[in-house]
Amino acid sequence: MRTVGIIVEYNPFHNGHHYHLQQSLKITESDAVVAVMSGHFLQRGEPALLNKWTRAEMALRGGCDVVIELPVAYSTQAAEWFAYGACALLEATGVVDALCFGSEAGDIAPLRRVARLLAHEPESFGRLMADELRTGASYPAAYSGAVRAFMAAADDQEAAAFAFEQPNNTLGLHYLLALERLGSAIEPFSLRREKAGYSQTSITDAQIASATAIRKLVAESASPEHAAPFVPPSTMELLLRDHAAGRGQNSWKQYAPTLFHKLVSESVSDLGGYYEMNEGLEYRVKRILPKLGDIAFETLLEQLKTKRYTRTKLQRAMLAVLLGHRKELLAPDRLRSGIQYIRVLGYSPRGQELLKRMRKSAKLPILSSAASADGMLPYLELDIQATSAYALGWKDAGPRDLFRDYYEKPITI
Repeated sequence: MRTVGIIVEYNPFHNGHHYHLQQSLKITESDAVVAVMSGHFLQRGEPALLNKWTRAEMALRGGCDVVIELPVAYSTQAAEWFAYGACALLEATGVVDALCFGSEAGDIAPLRRVARLLAHEPESFGRLMADELRTGASYPAAYSGAVRAFMAAADDQEAAAFAFEQPNNTLGLHYLLALERLGSAIEPFSLRREKAGYSQTSITDAQIASATAIRKLVAESASPEHAAPFVPPSTMELLLRDHAAGRGQNSWKQYAPTLFHKLVSESVSDLGGYYEMNEGLEYRVKRILPKLGDIAFETLLEQLKTKRYTRTKLQRAMLAVLLGHRKELLAPDRLRSGIQYIRVLGYSPRGQELLKRMRKSAKLPILSSAASADGMLPYLELDIQATSAYALGWKDAGPRDLFRDYYEKPITI
C-alpha cells in the first residue's frame, strides 16, 4: 500500500484542501493518506476555529486515512520547526513513501537544489542572514533575501529569482530541508496552489476560498451556512454541529482576558522568559499596555506591530505567554530530539490497516490517548495543557473538556 503524507491545519477543511488531497494521491500514485495535523493552536499563533477532534473528523470524511497530531511544541512554530516536527512524524511512522505539499510555484526543482545546499547551513549563509537582519528586516524577509543571495553566489540564477517569501513556497523549502536533515527516503512532490492565496481574505471564485476567507465569513455571519459553497457537505455538517453546541468559532477574542491578566501581572523578567519574547519585546509590551485605548487583542497587536515585530511573530509570542511556553522548553536541542510519540487522532477502515503496519514499523510509540502513554512525556504534557487552555474559551466547558486528551479515543468513520 503506497502511502502519501500531507501536512495540514484544516482550519477548516475546505474544497481547496479536498482538491489537494485527491491530487496528492494521483501524482504520487498512492493508495492511502497519512495527515499530520496541528492541534488546537496553529502555526500563525492562533487558536483553531474548531477543536482538533472535529477537524480530524473533517479530514477523515474528506478522504484522509490516518490523522496524526502535530504537538503544540511544533504546531505553533515558525516554518523551520513546524516543518521539522511534521516531517519527523511522517518519517517515524515507517509507512509513508511520499510527501505532497502545496506551493505558489508548483515547481519543486529549485527548492530541492536549495535544500541540498542549505541542509546544514554553511557559515557563509549565516553571514548572509546576519547582514539581512541588520537592515531591520523581519526574520522571514531576511531569510528569503539570504537564500537568494546564497543561490546567486552559487550561480543558480533560477533559484536566486525564486519567490521564497511566499508562505507556501517557504514552508515547502523547510519541508525539504527537514527531509534532508532527517536523512529521509520520503519522496517529495509539490502541487501549485490555485485560485486562492494562503491568507487571501477576499473571495474571488465560486467554489474555492482560502481558510482565512472562510473563517472571516463564519465570524461575520450568524451561522456558518454562508460558507457552504466553499466547503464539502461533511465539513458544513460539522461546522453546524459545533456551532449549535457553542463551540464552533474560537478566536483570540475568547482568550484575551486570560492573556491580559498574565501580561499585566507578570514582571518584565518573567515575560522575557517566554518563547518568542526576544529583542526587548517584553519591555515594549509593558510600555504599551497602559496606553491602550481598550482591552482587546487586536488593539494590542496594532500597537505592538513594527517592521521587525510582524503580526505573526507577535501572535506566536502572545500564544507562548497564554500557554506558558518557556524558552528552555523549546530550545533548539530539545526541539531537534523532541518527537517522542505518534498521537493518532483518527483513522478510516483503510487507516486501520495502515495502523497495523505502523505498529510494526514505527520508530516511536503510537498513542491513542494521553492515558496510553507510558509515563508523562514533556511535549505530551504541553498538548494536554493546550487542550485545557483551548476548552476554557468555551462558556460551558467542564472538567472532561479540559482533560479530554485522557478520555477521547481516536475518531473513526
